[in-house]
Amino acid sequence: MNNVDFLKNRIIAHRGYHDISKNIPENSIASYKRAIEFGYAIEIDLHLLKDGNIVSMHDDYLERMTGNSKKLVDCTYDEIKDLKLLGTEEHIPLLKEILDLVNGRVPLLIEYKYDNKPGLLEEKSMILLKDYKGKYAVQSFNPKSVKWFKDNYKDIPRGQLASSFANEKMCFIKKLILKNVLLFSYNKPDFVSYAIKDLPNSRIGKLRKKGICIFGWTIRDKEAFDFAKKYCDSSVCEYMDKYINN
Repeated sequence: MNNVDFLKNRIIAHRGYHDISKNIPENSIASYKRAIEFGYAIEIDLHLLKDGNIVSMHDDYLERMTGNSKKLVDCTYDEIKDLKLLGTEEHIPLLKEILDLVNGRVPLLIEYKYDNKPGLLEEKSMILLKDYKGKYAVQSFNPKSVKWFKDNYKDIPRGQLASSFANEKMCFIKKLILKNVLLFSYNKPDFVSYAIKDLPNSRIGKLRKKGICIFGWTIRDKEAFDFAKKYCDSSVCEYMDKYINN
């Protein structure tokens, strides 16, 4: 198993250290700068655009963050580069911008979205990441994405994202497999990143006893933060001003 100690027992800023009341939207350059200032690791979300560029945004569609109704993966970077995030002056950042900014100062936790067949986004991103000197780990809800890293870049720490998927429309068997990380032997993740609202979970507890690191997401208050200390090895957090930086 790969060593993920660089992400253990630390705060991971979910989509950067964002706060829209301060004109700092999620997954923006400003949110990453703020996380670096506090020494937090940074979680980012990656999508592959149709022109091959890679950007960081959580949503599949641009609507919530920019007011544009297009699907992100149907756009080129030229079509979205001037869009503003949540009415601020912040833009949708390229992966290259993020790597140049962070430059190894804090660790990165990189989530791979699955708009395309697993392997396309992953391969494109590694063109940039293979020479990156900072510490980072990768993760995805898609077990095939995690498996791709196992097969192609086995030394990169990889994680399986999961939750109860209670509100997701999927067949019972698929939900059972994903909820309980039953493909663990298939993709052999170095850590599991699990929804804090769905912990404790007997399956996740057993994995932790075996030495698998568990990250809890997404923590937004002191109660959840204190809870995560009991069941998780690291906390993926938002709104830290409310319960940490005060």
